[in-house]
Amino acid sequence: MTPHPVSRTILLLDIERFSDRDDVEQAYLRRMLYDITDRTLESAGIDETLRLRADRGDSVMELIEASAPVTQLLRAVLTEVPAQLRAVNRMASSSAQIRLRGVVASGWVSVDERGGWVGSDLNDACRLLDAQLLRAALRERADDFALCVSDALYAGVVRHDHTGIPKAEFHAVTVDSKNGPLPAWLHGPLPAGAADRDHGDTGAGAASGGSGVRPTPDREALGPGVVFGGAATIGGGTVSGDQNNVTGNRITGDVNMGSGGARRRGDGS
Repeated sequence: MTPHPVSRTILLLDIERFSDRDDVEQAYLRRMLYDITDRTLESAGIDETLRLRADRGDSVMELIEASAPVTQLLRAVLTEVPAQLRAVNRMASSSAQIRLRGVVASGWVSVDERGGWVGSDLNDACRLLDAQLLRAALRERADDFALCVSDALYAGVVRHDHTGIPKAEFHAVTVDSKNGPLPAWLHGPLPAGAADRDHGDTGAGAASGGSGVRPTPDREALGPGVVFGGAATIGGGTVSGDQNNVTGNRITGDVNMGSGGARRRGDGS
Protein backbone atom coordinates (compact mmCIF):
# COMPACT_ATOMS: atom_id res chain seq x y z
CA MET A 1 0.00 0.00 0.00
CA THR A 2 1.34 3.42 -0.94
CA PRO A 3 1.54 5.72 2.10
CA HIS A 4 -0.44 8.94 1.88
CA PRO A 5 1.35 12.14 2.90
CA VAL A 6 -0.38 14.31 5.49
CA SER A 7 0.46 17.81 6.73
CA ARG A 8 2.01 17.77 10.19
CA THR A 9 3.97 19.92 12.61
CA ILE A 10 7.18 18.14 13.59
CA LEU A 11 8.74 18.45 17.05
CA LEU A 12 12.09 16.85 17.84
CA LEU A 13 14.01 16.96 21.13
CA ASP A 14 17.43 15.35 21.56
CA ILE A 15 19.59 14.77 24.65
CA GLU A 16 23.12 16.14 24.50
CA ARG A 17 25.99 13.68 25.23
CA PHE A 18 23.56 10.81 25.78
CA SER A 19 26.01 8.10 24.72
CA ASP A 20 28.55 9.31 27.30
CA ARG A 21 26.30 8.12 30.15
CA ASP A 22 25.93 4.64 31.63
CA ASP A 23 22.73 2.59 31.40
CA VAL A 24 21.27 3.84 34.68
CA GLU A 25 21.86 7.47 33.74
CA GLN A 26 20.47 6.95 30.24
CA ALA A 27 17.28 5.43 31.64
CA TYR A 28 16.84 8.41 33.95
CA LEU A 29 17.48 10.93 31.15
CA ARG A 30 14.93 9.22 28.91
CA ARG A 31 12.29 9.51 31.64
CA MET A 32 13.09 13.21 32.03
CA LEU A 33 12.91 13.72 28.25
CA TYR A 34 9.45 12.16 28.09
CA ASP A 35 8.24 14.15 31.09
CA ILE A 36 9.50 17.42 29.61
CA THR A 37 7.94 16.66 26.23
CA ASP A 38 4.57 15.73 27.72
CA ARG A 39 4.42 18.78 29.99
CA THR A 40 5.39 21.09 27.14
CA LEU A 41 2.71 19.74 24.83
CA GLU A 42 0.13 19.78 27.60
CA SER A 43 0.93 23.43 28.32
CA ALA A 44 0.40 24.13 24.61
CA GLY A 45 -3.06 22.57 24.82
CA ILE A 46 -2.13 19.73 22.46
CA ASP A 47 -4.00 16.61 23.48
CA GLU A 48 -2.51 13.13 23.12
CA THR A 49 -5.10 12.37 20.43
CA LEU A 50 -3.44 15.01 18.23
CA ARG A 51 0.05 13.52 18.58
CA LEU A 52 1.96 10.54 17.25
CA ARG A 53 5.28 9.76 18.94
CA ALA A 54 8.37 7.90 17.76
CA ASP A 55 11.21 6.92 20.09
CA ARG A 56 14.78 7.37 18.80
CA GLY A 57 16.59 6.34 21.97
CA ASP A 58 18.32 9.60 22.83
CA SER A 59 15.58 11.72 21.27
CA VAL A 60 11.85 11.91 20.80
CA MET A 61 9.88 12.80 17.66
CA GLU A 62 6.31 14.05 17.69
CA LEU A 63 4.05 14.34 14.65
CA ILE A 64 1.34 16.83 15.57
CA GLU A 65 -1.94 17.28 13.73
CA ALA A 66 -2.05 20.34 11.49
CA SER A 67 -5.20 21.47 13.33
CA ALA A 68 -3.20 22.03 16.53
CA PRO A 69 -2.17 25.70 16.90
CA VAL A 70 1.50 26.08 15.99
CA THR A 71 1.78 29.43 17.81
CA GLN A 72 0.83 27.77 21.10
CA LEU A 73 3.34 25.00 20.45
CA LEU A 74 6.18 27.44 19.73
CA ARG A 75 5.40 29.56 22.78
CA ALA A 76 5.45 26.44 24.93
CA VAL A 77 8.72 25.19 23.43
CA LEU A 78 10.37 28.59 23.98
CA THR A 79 9.23 28.91 27.59
CA GLU A 80 8.21 25.56 29.04
CA VAL A 81 11.17 23.48 27.84
CA PRO A 82 13.77 25.83 29.44
CA ALA A 83 11.68 26.08 32.62
CA GLN A 84 11.39 22.29 32.90
CA LEU A 85 15.11 21.88 32.29
CA ARG A 86 15.95 24.36 35.04
CA ALA A 87 13.66 22.57 37.47
CA VAL A 88 15.13 19.15 36.69
CA ASN A 89 18.78 20.19 36.64
CA ARG A 90 18.53 22.22 39.82
CA MET A 91 18.15 19.03 41.85
CA ALA A 92 20.17 16.65 39.65
CA SER A 93 23.76 15.51 40.09
CA SER A 94 26.32 16.48 37.45
CA SER A 95 25.99 13.06 35.79
CA ALA A 96 22.20 13.45 35.58
CA GLN A 97 22.12 16.93 34.03
CA ILE A 98 19.99 17.03 30.89
CA ARG A 99 20.49 19.50 28.04
CA LEU A 100 18.42 19.44 24.87
CA ARG A 101 18.57 20.39 21.22
CA GLY A 102 15.20 21.03 19.62
CA VAL A 103 13.67 21.47 16.17
CA VAL A 104 10.19 22.58 15.18
CA ALA A 105 9.31 22.17 11.52
CA SER A 106 6.29 21.75 9.30
CA GLY A 107 5.70 19.69 6.20
CA TRP A 108 4.35 16.51 4.66
CA VAL A 109 4.90 13.14 6.30
CA SER A 110 3.63 9.67 5.41
CA VAL A 111 3.02 6.92 7.94
CA ASP A 112 3.02 3.46 6.38
CA GLU A 113 1.13 0.34 7.48
CA ARG A 114 4.02 -0.69 9.76
CA GLY A 115 4.04 2.66 11.53
CA GLY A 116 7.14 3.89 9.72
CA TRP A 117 7.52 7.61 9.01
CA VAL A 118 8.80 8.85 5.68
CA GLY A 119 9.05 12.22 3.97
CA SER A 120 11.67 14.71 2.79
CA ASP A 121 10.39 17.37 5.23
CA LEU A 122 10.89 14.94 8.11
CA ASN A 123 14.37 14.08 6.81
CA ASP A 124 15.29 17.77 6.71
CA ALA A 125 14.02 18.26 10.28
CA CYS A 126 16.24 15.39 11.46
CA ARG A 127 19.22 16.91 9.63
CA LEU A 128 18.62 20.20 11.44
CA LEU A 129 18.55 18.35 14.75
CA ASP A 130 21.90 16.70 14.00
CA ALA A 131 23.52 19.82 12.51
CA GLN A 132 26.89 20.85 13.91
CA LEU A 133 25.70 24.46 14.11
CA LEU A 134 22.88 23.53 16.50
CA ARG A 135 25.24 21.35 18.54
CA ALA A 136 27.74 24.23 18.77
CA ALA A 137 25.00 26.66 19.79
CA LEU A 138 24.01 24.45 22.73
CA ARG A 139 27.64 23.90 23.81
CA GLU A 140 28.24 27.65 24.03
CA ARG A 141 25.10 28.52 25.99
CA ALA A 142 24.81 28.86 29.73
CA ASP A 143 21.23 27.62 29.61
CA ASP A 144 20.32 24.07 28.65
CA PHE A 145 18.36 24.41 25.42
CA ALA A 146 18.99 25.37 21.78
CA LEU A 147 16.20 25.54 19.22
CA CYS A 148 16.13 25.65 15.43
CA VAL A 149 13.05 26.05 13.23
CA SER A 150 12.69 25.22 9.57
CA ASP A 151 12.65 27.88 6.88
CA ALA A 152 9.03 27.08 6.04
CA LEU A 153 7.89 27.38 9.65
CA TYR A 154 9.67 30.71 10.03
CA ALA A 155 8.03 32.05 6.87
CA GLY A 156 4.58 30.83 7.86
CA VAL A 157 4.58 31.61 11.58
CA VAL A 158 7.65 33.16 13.22
CA ARG A 159 8.13 36.13 10.90
CA HIS A 160 4.67 37.44 11.81
CA ASP A 161 5.96 38.25 15.31
CA HIS A 162 3.14 36.65 17.28
CA THR A 163 2.95 37.34 20.99
CA GLY A 164 5.54 35.23 22.79
CA ILE A 165 7.36 34.37 19.53
CA PRO A 166 9.75 37.30 18.97
CA LYS A 167 11.09 37.05 15.44
CA ALA A 168 14.04 39.31 16.34
CA GLU A 169 15.44 36.45 18.43
CA PHE A 170 15.70 34.14 15.41
CA HIS A 171 18.76 34.25 13.15
CA ALA A 172 18.84 33.01 9.56
CA VAL A 173 21.45 30.28 9.15
CA THR A 174 22.47 27.69 6.60
CA VAL A 175 23.48 24.28 7.94
CA ASP A 176 25.45 21.64 6.11
CA SER A 177 23.75 18.36 5.32
CA LYS A 178 24.63 15.37 3.16
CA ASN A 179 22.13 16.67 0.59
CA GLY A 180 23.63 20.15 0.50
CA PRO A 181 23.03 23.46 2.30
CA LEU A 182 19.82 23.61 4.34
CA PRO A 183 18.35 27.00 5.33
CA ALA A 184 16.95 27.32 8.84
CA TRP A 185 16.49 29.76 11.74
CA LEU A 186 18.35 29.51 15.03
CA HIS A 187 16.76 30.94 18.16
CA GLY A 188 19.16 32.91 20.30
CA PRO A 189 22.79 33.91 19.73
CA LEU A 190 24.83 32.38 16.93
CA PRO A 191 27.75 30.14 17.92
CA ALA A 192 31.27 31.45 17.39
CA GLY A 193 32.27 31.49 13.74
CA ALA A 194 28.73 31.07 12.41
CA ALA A 195 27.41 33.61 9.90
CA ASP A 196 23.93 35.08 9.94
CA ARG A 197 22.44 34.26 6.53
CA ASP A 198 21.18 37.45 4.86
CA HIS A 199 17.44 37.46 4.52
CA GLY A 200 14.42 39.58 3.88
CA ASP A 201 11.38 39.58 6.11
CA THR A 202 9.79 36.51 4.56
CA GLY A 203 12.13 33.63 5.29
CA ALA A 204 13.66 33.86 1.83
CA GLY A 205 16.12 31.03 2.33
CA ALA A 206 13.73 28.58 0.70
CA ALA A 207 13.38 30.77 -2.36
CA SER A 208 17.11 31.31 -2.69
CA GLY A 209 17.94 27.68 -2.06
CA GLY A 210 19.73 28.65 1.14
CA SER A 211 22.75 29.70 -0.87
CA GLY A 212 23.62 32.57 1.44
CA VAL A 213 23.89 34.98 -1.52
CA ARG A 214 23.55 38.53 -0.30
CA PRO A 215 20.80 40.74 -1.72
CA THR A 216 21.85 43.65 -3.93
CA PRO A 217 22.91 46.64 -1.77
CA ASP A 218 20.75 49.74 -2.02
CA ARG A 219 23.72 52.12 -2.01
CA GLU A 220 26.81 52.57 -4.20
CA ALA A 221 29.85 50.53 -3.23
CA LEU A 222 33.07 51.95 -4.63
CA GLY A 223 35.74 49.30 -4.56
CA PRO A 224 37.10 46.52 -6.77
CA GLY A 225 33.53 45.95 -7.94
CA VAL A 226 31.36 49.06 -8.40
CA VAL A 227 27.68 48.83 -7.50
CA PHE A 228 25.11 51.36 -8.73
CA GLY A 229 21.38 51.42 -7.95
CA GLY A 230 18.92 52.08 -10.81
CA ALA A 231 19.01 52.42 -14.61
CA ALA A 232 22.38 53.90 -15.63
CA THR A 233 23.40 56.36 -18.36
CA ILE A 234 27.11 55.99 -19.06
CA GLY A 235 28.70 58.22 -21.67
CA GLY A 236 25.37 58.71 -23.37
CA GLY A 237 24.40 55.04 -23.38
CA THR A 238 21.67 53.79 -21.04
CA VAL A 239 21.66 50.49 -19.18
CA SER A 240 18.29 49.51 -17.70
CA GLY A 241 17.59 46.84 -15.09
CA ASP A 242 20.11 44.60 -13.36
CA GLN A 243 23.35 44.07 -15.28
CA ASN A 244 26.62 42.32 -14.52
CA ASN A 245 29.81 42.60 -16.58
CA VAL A 246 32.85 40.39 -16.74
CA THR A 247 34.92 42.61 -14.43
CA GLY A 248 32.54 42.12 -11.53
CA ASN A 249 30.83 45.52 -11.67
CA ARG A 250 27.08 45.51 -11.05
CA ILE A 251 24.54 48.11 -12.20
CA THR A 252 21.03 48.16 -10.78
CA GLY A 253 18.90 51.31 -10.55
CA ASP A 254 19.12 54.93 -11.72
CA VAL A 255 22.58 56.36 -12.25
CA ASN A 256 23.68 59.10 -14.71
CA MET A 257 27.37 59.00 -15.52
CA GLY A 258 28.46 61.64 -18.06
CA SER A 259 30.89 64.52 -18.13
CA GLY A 260 29.60 65.62 -14.75
CA GLY A 261 30.57 62.35 -13.05
CA ALA A 262 28.13 59.96 -11.38
CA ARG A 263 24.82 60.96 -9.89
CA ARG A 264 22.41 58.70 -8.02
CA ARG A 265 18.74 59.47 -8.48
CA GLY A 266 15.89 58.72 -6.13
CA ASP A 267 17.32 58.68 -2.59
CA GLY A 268 19.46 61.85 -2.47
CA SER A 269 22.71 59.86 -2.06
